[in-house]
Amino acid sequence: MIPRVRRSAAAAALLVCAGAAATTQAQAQAPAPDRVWNRLAECESGGRWALDSGNGYYGGLQFSRGTWSAYGGAEHAHYPHRATRQQQIAIAERLLGAEGGYGAWPACARELGLPR
Repeated sequence: MIPRVRRSAAAAALLVCAGAAATTQAQAQAPAPDRVWNRLAECESGGRWALDSGNGYYGGLQFSRGTWSAYGGAEHAHYPHRATRQQQIAIAERLLGAEGGYGAWPACARELGLPR
């Protein structure tokens, strides 16, 4: 039998671990600060929010048109590169929340050390 003090310590440790997991999950789904989007756009497009790269990816965060439309981008502009920086970030925030990380930008997420 575990002494009462140890049981309390074990319960406290369990609560701390559960709290840390909840915090990590909330951080992954919380809106990213502007500096993160700026760094990601710098990596993806050289920081050019109006970029039409000619390879089927558009804007500062290099959305495909399908992803842009699927996450509501068409309410702002037909193509991502025609939307404002803030509108592109708003759609990226939806994508980030749905994915729980930066997996939509795998190479740059890896390079910048962002959770995927």
